[in-house]
Amino acid sequence: MLKMSRGLLATVLLALLVAGCAPPGIVERAPVDDPDQLLQQAQQQEPEQAALSRLEAADILARQGQRTQALEIASEIDDTLLPAEYRLHWAMLLSELGEELEEPWAVIQAGQLLDEVELPRDAGLILRERMGRALAAVDEHRAASAMLMYVQARTERDALNDTIWHSLSRLDGSELASLREGADELTVGWLELALLVRESDADIERLLSNLETWRERNARHPAARNVPSELMALRDLRGREVRHIAVFLPESGSLSSVAESIRAGMQMHHMQSAERNGGLRLSFLDASHGDLEALYAEARDIGAQVVIGPLDKDQVTELENRDRVPLPTLALNYGYGTSNQALGLFQYGLSAEDEARQVARRAREDGHRRSALLVPDNEWGTRVGRAFAEEWRRLDGTITNAVAYDPRGSATESTRRALSGGRPDMLFLLALPSYARQVPPNLDYIDAADLPIYATSHLYEGRPQPLLDHDLDDVNFIDIPWQIPDAAVGGVEALPYLASFQELREDADPATFRLMAMGVDAYELARRLPQFQLLPESELFGATGLLVPARDGRIERRLPWARFERGVPRPILTFDLLDNDLLDNDQIDGVQLDNDQLD
Repeated sequence: MLKMSRGLLATVLLALLVAGCAPPGIVERAPVDDPDQLLQQAQQQEPEQAALSRLEAADILARQGQRTQALEIASEIDDTLLPAEYRLHWAMLLSELGEELEEPWAVIQAGQLLDEVELPRDAGLILRERMGRALAAVDEHRAASAMLMYVQARTERDALNDTIWHSLSRLDGSELASLREGADELTVGWLELALLVRESDADIERLLSNLETWRERNARHPAARNVPSELMALRDLRGREVRHIAVFLPESGSLSSVAESIRAGMQMHHMQSAERNGGLRLSFLDASHGDLEALYAEARDIGAQVVIGPLDKDQVTELENRDRVPLPTLALNYGYGTSNQALGLFQYGLSAEDEARQVARRAREDGHRRSALLVPDNEWGTRVGRAFAEEWRRLDGTITNAVAYDPRGSATESTRRALSGGRPDMLFLLALPSYARQVPPNLDYIDAADLPIYATSHLYEGRPQPLLDHDLDDVNFIDIPWQIPDAAVGGVEALPYLASFQELREDADPATFRLMAMGVDAYELARRLPQFQLLPESELFGATGLLVPARDGRIERRLPWARFERGVPRPILTFDLLDNDLLDNDQIDGVQLDNDQLD
């Protein structure tokens, strides 16, 4: 990476002062090496001079190794108060500290300078590269890949390949298509590579063959000279493609109806995938009686390579407490343990706790700090509310009040009580549709209509009902892509596994559609278990979200956001550098499924 010495800032500042180049209003003075003295002086100075003193203090602290304090000071500087020639040095210092201390939002703050100030070529490229890495760290992969490809087009640096690929491989089809508009030759090459990998699906032989064809056509492309390491590692999967999956699902008992919906999604997707799954076999084994040893023995006898299931939480807990499982396994629930211990075991489900934690992270990113909670007075509400509260506090948020309401009652009194513990700046809501629709009108009644509401997927029935849902206007919530296609990917046509979606959606009950989508993603995850074992950082953009294996094999879902407008879910416009001038500035020279509770 191009580097700028921390000492350069102090040298430049001193040189400007000695040469008499200090901007009007900045009083010339002898340089001070004591950051505390500079910060004290800043308290007595005019805003412009105080900003310069704080910048000098931050630079000294950084050179002294006190980087955390330096970052805190630099990030609080209003750079618009700095003379133009100093703003670059502020941005370079802040972005370097942010990158070193893994504070991506500090880098992004510094990067806003890119569309405001004419920068020297090298400095601009350094800042863009740092910005691209920071954007990837906050999951803004479309903007990150565009920013990094911009840098690579002007430097031809192969060292950026892995970072570019990391972001490109996490984009959906519509996001890839949007990058093609007005793209240069290098970007087009990257996009073609991403598409051929996606089209190859989990067929490793097909992928490697397509990759070699692409390299021959794009011999001068940086990724042809130095193939991203994630793609190179796939060569080790040759001969390990999944050809036979055994599925452990109960055919009777309390979970049989849930299992039937998951099975329906899996079977439909299997039929729709017949042309691309290499003749994969799917064998269903009845897990009603709970004898896991017998199930694994039968799976081995029929030649299965991987297992989907079990669904029962107790059975999953039994597996996660083992040292290893007999066959690579994708359980369809999460065990009771705090982590998964078994080698070869992955766990996947529609966890409401995961949704609550994601809501907490998003709300903190949006700047909220004080949250009230409104959750059902039952075991489900307790679990999900605890997950939100723990994540919120981990992020230094404050809980003003937590109200457990009667799901069968009115929301009037519970909504009022939620705000009685001190004024929050947001409300976390866990509720089914009939109850959730009562909350915004009650907030309006108590003069709190402007209080932002963040909710899980459970408040949306899964089909547009503007007349019923108009009371939810302005409520922010997350859901699976298959339920909110317009908000998630820009329309149905851009959904993953479109043919399966269309077949399943036609006659599906909204109450079971999420489970069908879960069956689809379970099928795709199982096909990739050898890849997840070899490449733990692999991800899958599926029907139920972006699916990311954690270190212990538990699959985390990252869901798209939507906001109700006129009773219909619409996309929330998030931070997106591609919508401003940062790339076009040519001034530069260069459920959790519990046994008794469906979440």
